Amino acid sequence: MNTRFEPARGLSGALRAPADKSISHRAALLGAMASEPLRIEGYLHAADTDSTLAAVQALGALVEVNGDAVVVRGTGLREAREPDGPIDVGNAGTLLRLLPGWLAAQEGRSFTLDGDESIRRRPVDRIAIPLSQMGAELRAREGRFAPLEVHGARLRAISYELDVASAQVKSCILLAALAADGATTVGEPARSRDHTERLLLRAGVAIHRNGRHVTVVNADELLLEPLQIPGDPSSAAFLIAAGVLVPHSRLLIRDVGVNWTRTGFLRILRRMQGIVLGDLEDESGELVAEEPVSDLDVAHGALEGTVVEAEEVPLAIDELPLVALLGCFAEGETVVHGAQELRVKESDRIAGVVEGLGGLGADIEATHDGFVVRGTGGLRGGSIDAHGDHRMAMMGAVAGLASREGVEVIGMDAAAVSYPGFLEDLAELCS
Repeated sequence: MNTRFEPARGLSGALRAPADKSISHRAALLGAMASEPLRIEGYLHAADTDSTLAAVQALGALVEVNGDAVVVRGTGLREAREPDGPIDVGNAGTLLRLLPGWLAAQEGRSFTLDGDESIRRRPVDRIAIPLSQMGAELRAREGRFAPLEVHGARLRAISYELDVASAQVKSCILLAALAADGATTVGEPARSRDHTERLLLRAGVAIHRNGRHVTVVNADELLLEPLQIPGDPSSAAFLIAAGVLVPHSRLLIRDVGVNWTRTGFLRILRRMQGIVLGDLEDESGELVAEEPVSDLDVAHGALEGTVVEAEEVPLAIDELPLVALLGCFAEGETVVHGAQELRVKESDRIAGVVEGLGGLGADIEATHDGFVVRGTGGLRGGSIDAHGDHRMAMMGAVAGLASREGVEVIGMDAAAVSYPGFLEDLAELCS
């Protein structure tokens, strides 16, 4: 679906951020692993998260859906059912990388995970290596791509250091650790989002964080009280960027999750002098179970370029295309370092951002681990291909609203992967 976005005269209004995709995935998976039914309020119904519900059903969990309320009746930690055929993860990279952690502990049972063309280009060797060290057997196409076979086994605890900070890889190991013998420790070169750790703590798991290391002790069962999913800061970021970039805008985005491991983009934006008011959670070494939320008040403002360093990247990984877009309108240079992870998302987002924004008139170039944008005061407009990537599609829409001539987004339907109501929400704010 191709959609054209004309320059906007100003955005105004208030709306609730869509439900958090990362937490919805994790809540459904932990519900499937739990011993008692889990009620999830505010579950995100999007292509990716619906793939997770279908996957846990294939593994024996019962799922009841009533609007945005979902009840998952799980099988327990070690009782997942071996399905008749492959588990279809669709386009859900989070599901592809987290689910094997649970499956690796299903002794004597085998599972195959597969998905769409995009998912078959996303590497899984970074989860296969630690799970193999724990005792499971995994086989992947060419050693690193789906279809991925997981053969469950009795797992042993390990201590594992990640080469690249990744919440998905970390979470996979932590889920496997729940059924391993002893205590498993995972270290990262930088902190990444910690939703899995918070949910495990909430479920009664013995889990401890010490700086950039997390240790989990094996558990007999998971027990979770009802969950309320907060608004997704990564999805809200596109509305926030539109409010900052389009003159005469004033927005209120309600109930946004402000977990400090997810608000890297907001801190970068504030550093660029973007006007975003709200109570963000402070960084803390203490692990807590709660997910904080806040309303965010957004207004148009003049921007200044900034430098995003490698340690900031894991906390803003999904929003870095928006940092590039903001840089086009900022005074001076905006530089992102240490973002190699963008090359293995739904698309190569470094190449896609540089090609896409460059085609709209941006002064932007790729580096081996990021990009450099020289602010020119705005964008001309034109067309941009989302290449099947939901975040590229939404970035193109925001670029169109802020451009001088408008932008046609090729493949706008990709936004439904994480934010099915994006076009409707944008139209409401533009009306």
